[in-house]
This record gives sequence, structure tokens and C-alpha cells, in this order.
Amino acid sequence: MKCTPIGALKGTDGLATLTSASKAKTSKAKNTKNAKTSGKKSSPKTLVIVESPAKAKTIERHLGKNYIVRASMGHLRDLPKSQFGIDVENEFSPKYINVRGKGDLIRALKKEAKNADKIYLASDPDREGEAIAWHLAFILGVDPEKDCRIVFHEITKPAIEEAVQHPRPIHMEQVDAQQARRMLDRIVGYKLSPLLWRKVRKGLSAGRVQSVTVRLICDREREIDAFQSEEYWTVEAKLKKGKNSFTADVTHAHGKKLSLHSEAETRQLTDDLAQQDFKVKEVKRSERRKKPAPPFTTSSLQQDAARKLGFTSGRTMMIAQQLYEGIVLGRHGSTGLITYMRTDSTRISNLAIDEARSYLTAEYGKEYIPTRPNIYAMGKKAQDAHEGIRPTSIVRTPADVEPYLNRDQLRLYTLIWERFTASQMTGAKTETLSYEISAGDAVFRTASTKVTDKGFYAVLNLLLSKEEKGKALPALKTGDTLTVDSLTPEQHFTQGPARYTDASIVKMLEQKGIGRPSTYAPIISVLLDRYYVNRSNKQLVPTQLGRIINDLLVANFKDVIDVNFTAGMEQKLDEIEEHNADWSKIIGSFYTPFITQVDSVMAHLGSLKGSLDEPTNFTCEKCGKRMMKKLGRFGFFLACEGFPECRNTKSIPLAKCPRPGCGGDIVSRRAKGRGKEFFGCTNFPKCNFISHFKPINALCPKCGWFMVEKYDKKNGSYKACVNPDCDYLHSVVEGIEDRDID
Repeated sequence: MKCTPIGALKGTDGLATLTSASKAKTSKAKNTKNAKTSGKKSSPKTLVIVESPAKAKTIERHLGKNYIVRASMGHLRDLPKSQFGIDVENEFSPKYINVRGKGDLIRALKKEAKNADKIYLASDPDREGEAIAWHLAFILGVDPEKDCRIVFHEITKPAIEEAVQHPRPIHMEQVDAQQARRMLDRIVGYKLSPLLWRKVRKGLSAGRVQSVTVRLICDREREIDAFQSEEYWTVEAKLKKGKNSFTADVTHAHGKKLSLHSEAETRQLTDDLAQQDFKVKEVKRSERRKKPAPPFTTSSLQQDAARKLGFTSGRTMMIAQQLYEGIVLGRHGSTGLITYMRTDSTRISNLAIDEARSYLTAEYGKEYIPTRPNIYAMGKKAQDAHEGIRPTSIVRTPADVEPYLNRDQLRLYTLIWERFTASQMTGAKTETLSYEISAGDAVFRTASTKVTDKGFYAVLNLLLSKEEKGKALPALKTGDTLTVDSLTPEQHFTQGPARYTDASIVKMLEQKGIGRPSTYAPIISVLLDRYYVNRSNKQLVPTQLGRIINDLLVANFKDVIDVNFTAGMEQKLDEIEEHNADWSKIIGSFYTPFITQVDSVMAHLGSLKGSLDEPTNFTCEKCGKRMMKKLGRFGFFLACEGFPECRNTKSIPLAKCPRPGCGGDIVSRRAKGRGKEFFGCTNFPKCNFISHFKPINALCPKCGWFMVEKYDKKNGSYKACVNPDCDYLHSVVEGIEDRDID
């Protein structure tokens, strides 16, 4: 069925639609006249509208000269920024307006639509894309009930041609789900944010999902603050059999699991062990078949890209978008390299599986493919609207596309290609060799694992297995006597809960059912932009501002800023999409009690403005009055108490500049725009000293420079000297004596 322009559609915004019948008649007559004059018959043209120019370029190349592909650049209609935009009295009808600044684009699209014989709306295949198509239909006068919508999950010629051959109407249930989400976010944001402006400070914001995410991060920080580290010790023995040496750890003593909590009892144990004979008590061999991981979902891609490539969630999705929309591959032109990257499904099409099995048979042999294709179970909450993330063609290897990709694109594509390829291969077989060694009534254990059948490990370069890096053990048998080279005691301290990273917060949001694949990266970006959260050493740390806002919202809106409530609302949105719930009723059931609660808090909660100000020992160099510690957009700062007569402000000094003769202070700075936080001298540009690690209130006992907090996976958080020529560093829990560095 052709999707031709129709007259004005009903709506609440009164947007102008296409030409009237009389204008259309005149236009038709004019076109007929021009056609007769020219004596040439023009070819029918089909207008295809997508979201981005890069995507448009790739699709136009595949469709040919009878198709015109244009980009809408995202949403063209939305709720107004200057007002609430929801008609509460009229079943919560949204009041959409054209997005400011897109007038020229709308006029251009209307002109293209007027001259087109067919119009296909080809925005992304998800709720947001369906809503964009619906808004486009309204603007262009296209009947959404006609076959005007085409979707494809990969930008390849077969997929696009298949979509064009099977257009469909716009799915209003998806549109309703998107509208419900948009209005829920608008209700929470537009009602809570003014409360924060009035009670705390202007410019603050709250959100249905963002505030819950802040709560998760703040709750984790409280767990870290409350954690009490405990000392414990381990003992490692270096043992020899002939010329071969290896290490083993003591695990049991006196018939029970060993637990050492002091240096004294550890030393007593090592003294006793030094007198004992070490013998092999037991030798065990075990085999294990390890299955390959499923293809990536949006969540698992963001997690793996964070862990293995160091990418933030936003960076991962930006690069994935580029790979999906198309990369120019020399003479082959713009080519989509991966399938749609917003998905919670691991399902793979039969066509892709067949191609993978053929490729693997040719490249690796039949022994590397399972008898039956690997099918992966999906989580209960997966919508299965799209395939898992995979290359559009497995034969297009990372080596083939390397000349055309930048470094980040190549690394992410390699990650996706390897993960998908491995998912269709046989499992890897490993063999674990373990020794149990007796020394008096103490037991030592050691083990080594090696890969005996590579299976899917054969394709993994970025995804190397730990088993392939294991230590080698000499061949031993029960009863063998071993020589002790050394007994090494080592002090440790228990580590508290780890702060969230991009990877772990995405995993938590997915587990809790908060948000959807398309929202994970934007949620993190919003928190960073609002300065509710900082990214430090790849960890998400709540700011003072974030903690204050979280405490206020949790105290007064506990039911709304709740993980279970937010997850339940996501489930209701899914029910709307599945046609099992009415969106206006869901909005109504939330709105009335929420607004009542907001009004009550607004009336009874006292203002926090000024209550967060703290006097300091710093003196204003302009007027001599005391400086106050105040909360601002980017955290705390110093301001003269003589405001507004004196408007002097400055950053809070964190340490003295260590450079000889400088005398400046080290303060927090931020690169231009939304750049990374760093710490530099106030005497810049005369002094260009900078540190990428935050100073703490301690001086190095070796060189006198200030200390900083660092973090790594092995040691957790620890204190270290900022001086690059000083080797002093130690665990944060050792408790060095802090000194005044102001």
C-alpha cells in the first residue's frame, strides 16, 4: 500500500499541515503543464526519512536513484521546554510543539514530501524511533495507519530492500509507551526541580530515573564509609622438586581453615612450618568444558568495553552508532558494520548463524563448530525486539576493515566481531592440575589450569582467557618430598565494597530493571553534567551536591526515589507496549498522589539556602572579611561574606604547591567544557604544576610533597606521594599521620 500524503491530522498543537485541496489541485495542474512542456516523463521518487545524515548516506547508496533519503536529525516535535506541556484535565494529553531551531529542516522535508510519490519513515527500530516516525507522519500529513513505516536492524542492502518490500503502519502501542515515559519524566522533572530551586539552589534538577541512580551511587558510598577494614595475613611457600620451583599458599592448619589476623601469630606459624617436612599429599586432575559467551546486548557491550577498552558508556554508544550507521570502506562506499546497538536480546537470525557456520568451517575446520547452532537463553526482562549485537557480515573481519577505521572504532568492532564469532563455536576444554601439600598439621594448595582444546578461544584476541595465563606446575606424584626455598608472610587488609564504575552501574541498572538499553549511557551523562557524580579513577563518586540532593529527595519522596518503584514503572511501560495497559490511566494513577506529596513538601520543608554555608579561616584579599564555604554548580567554593558588596570568589585550596619558591595553592580545575577534573596551581601560568589525582590532607614523610589518593584493581584505594621522583606509597588503611597542609 502506498503511503501518500493526506490532509490535516488531529492534534493538540494545531501545527500547519500540507497544502489544502485547492493548492494541491493547482500544484497538480502546474506539474502536468511542466511535464507536457518538457516532453519528458519524470521517474517516480520515494522519500525515505531516517534520523542521522550518516545513516541517510549509507541507505541512499543501497537504494539507488529512485529514492531520496533525508535525515530528521532526531525529534522534530517535543513537549515545550518553557511550560509543563501536559493537559492534566484532558486525560493527560501532551501538547507538542515543533522543536526550536528546526523550522528550516521541517520546511525542507515538507517540500521533499510534496514532490514524492511515496514516503517511508525509517527511524530507529525502537520506541523512540517509532515515536519519531509518528511525529514525522503528523508534520508531513502522512496517515500513520497506512504502510508508511519501514524498519531494519542492520544497514545492509538485503535488509534495506527487505524493509522496503514490507512496509507497515506505525505501531501506536510503541508510541504510547514512549509518550508515557516522556510524560512521566516530565512530571517528575518539572515538579521536583522547582522544589529544589526554591529550597536549595537554582539550576538543580531531579528525574525519575536519574535520581534513583544517584541514590544507588550514594548508598554504595555510605557502605564504603561505614566499612571497617580488618587486618589479615597470608603465607606463601616457594617449593622445589629438583630444578623446578613453584609457589603454594597455606590454607588449613590444625584441621580447620586457617585465618591469620596478626603478625605475631603469622610469625609463630612460619617458625613452626620451617621445622616441618613438605610432602605431596594429594594430586588431582579435572577437566572442564567452558561454553562461549552469548553475543553482546547493549548492557554487556558497555560493560566489556569499559573493562577491556577503558571506554565510558557514552563513548561506547557513540562509536557503536558510527559502526551501525556506516563507515566508508573505500570503493565499497558507506557500509553499516554492526546490527542495531540498542537491544537486550541475544537472539541471532538464522541467516547470520548460517553465514557464521560456513565461515568458521572454511577458516577453522568443522571441529570448531557445534553439531547444532548455539542458542542462548535471554533474561526474563528482555524484550527481544532486536537481534543481539553482531557484525553485519562475519566475513568482514577486523583485519579487512582496519584501514578504514580509527583506533577506537577498530577496537570496538574487534570486540563485537570476536564475541559474536566465538558465540557460534564449540566450547573450550581446560584441564586443572592441583596439588595438596602437607607440612605437619598445615596444608598448602596450588593449582594450574591449561587449555587442552581451544574451541572458541581460537578467535579471541581482545578476550583472552585467564586460563591461558596460568602458572605452570612441575609433574609431581603423591608422596614426593619437596624442598622449601622460602616462606613469605604478607600483610593484607580487607577491602570494602567497590565504588560503581560505568560497567558495574550499567549492570546494576539492568539487574534492577531500571531504564532500558537506550537509556543507560544518557543516565550516566546526565549525572556527570549535573555534577551530582564525579568520575574519579574510572569510579563514579557522588559529589557533596549529589549527596545533599539525594538526602533531601529520599527523606521526602522515598516511594518515588525507590528502586522497586522505578523498576515497576518500567514494567508498566512494557505492558503499554504489549497492549496490556492504558497509558493515560497509568499516568493518572501516578500523578495525583505525587503532586499532593510535592505540594505538601513545598509547604512544610524549610529552606536550605544558606544553611550549607560554613565559615573558614581564609581571609578575603580584597576587603579583609572572612571567606565562606558555599555550595555552587560545581561543588563547594569560597566566597566573601561581604557579598554583594564584595563579590570575590575562589576555589578551595586543597594543598600547597610543592614547587620550591612558588607559594601557590593546589585547587580543583576542569578542562574546557565538560572536561576532566584535574588539580593545578593558582599561580598558573607562572607555575604549570598539575596533578590528575586529588590531594588528601597528608604530606609525604619522605619528601614533604602532598599525598594523593590512587586506585587500582590489585590494591584498591591507597595513598601515594604525588612527587614522580619519590617512591613512597602504601595502603590507605595503614593510617599514616596526617599533617596540616593548608
